[in-house]
Amino acid sequence: VSASKGDQDVHFQSCVSNCFVERCQRNPAIIPFTLRFFAWSCEDTCKYDCMHQITNKAISENRQIHQYYGKWPFHRFLGIQEPASVLFSILNGWVHYHYLPYLYQIQDFYYMKKFYIFSAYVAMNSWFWSAIYHSRDVPITEELDYFSAGLTILYTLFYTVLRIFQIRNKQQTLLLALICISGFLAHCSYLHFIKFDYGYNIMASVIVGMSNNLIWVGWSIVHWHKRPDDAWKPITIVLFILLAMSLELYDFSPLWGIIDAHSLWHASTIFIASFWYEFLIEDAKIESFRESKGKKIDKN
Repeated sequence: VSASKGDQDVHFQSCVSNCFVERCQRNPAIIPFTLRFFAWSCEDTCKYDCMHQITNKAISENRQIHQYYGKWPFHRFLGIQEPASVLFSILNGWVHYHYLPYLYQIQDFYYMKKFYIFSAYVAMNSWFWSAIYHSRDVPITEELDYFSAGLTILYTLFYTVLRIFQIRNKQQTLLLALICISGFLAHCSYLHFIKFDYGYNIMASVIVGMSNNLIWVGWSIVHWHKRPDDAWKPITIVLFILLAMSLELYDFSPLWGIIDAHSLWHASTIFIASFWYEFLIEDAKIESFRESKGKKIDKN
């Protein structure tokens, strides 16, 4: 954000300054309801207009397009700052909502059922705040988006450890939960009260996310011959995630002022989430069958 060249350009700053004096101080303009609903101030509108004036000129002269305040110059829609990312965030949330009934159909005695159901709600919360944040980027929506995403990543690791290492003991589960909650609260407290460090946040998310991925890769390798029909799925999903994450690394200016690499990352996770739920539900059926079979043997 600090390195964005667009908002540091003297032409941009001069444009915003002149616009603010003319439009916001001398002759205050009426801000449309859609913009006021998404908390666009007169000064914000000046920044938006100046950003696109300079961007359009750069395009016409075949010059480089710059970011402004850490973001590409998107075309807003009805006050929504990043329409494509908002749409894809909503679709991601819908995927988790769509699979909720299937999660509820898992056998009640299967110990992972409640954790899978809760994971869907955690993910829906994350995508809700993602949609809000991409609708309007302000400090509070940014924190809620980042914290919700971090919670989803950490909770995924939590239930992965329970599933892979077959942790059914309530005391052990509670201990693991307390460790995760403590780590999450410490993480959020540091970002909120001390320093909102983007680099640290990304590093923490990558470490937790990759830990989860590596555990499932290990499971796929161990069960490659035991469950040939579906053991390949987790490792395939991990590869899809890594490919999708490359969109975050190889960023580009938005096509038609709407679709950028980050929005495509959100689009890709729609299909990855669906594929993942299909595996989890099938895995739950297999494990439930084994548990019920084991119980019958014990009774005999």
